[in-house]
Amino acid sequence: MGIVKISDPMHESLRVASQALSRSINAQAEHWMRIGMLAELHPQLSHSEICQLLIRAEQEGGLDLARVAGWAQPAKVKGARA
Repeated sequence: MGIVKISDPMHESLRVASQALSRSINAQAEHWMRIGMLAELHPQLSHSEICQLLIRAEQEGGLDLARVAGWAQPAKVKGARA
């Protein structure tokens, strides 16, 4: 875990959004970072599609950036030849 410095106006926006959405300030910041990261990786996706991607990722055990970004190596199937 690290420390990220943000501007006072952004912190205030986080505070307001976190209260409105019943999240901690850190959870709200992380949510916005996930949405932004995925929007940059997949500019063709709408906000709704990004949210669906996050829900599917959670159902599959959590967001794996390497897999979502296409950086992960495909899993080897047992018994398959290399």
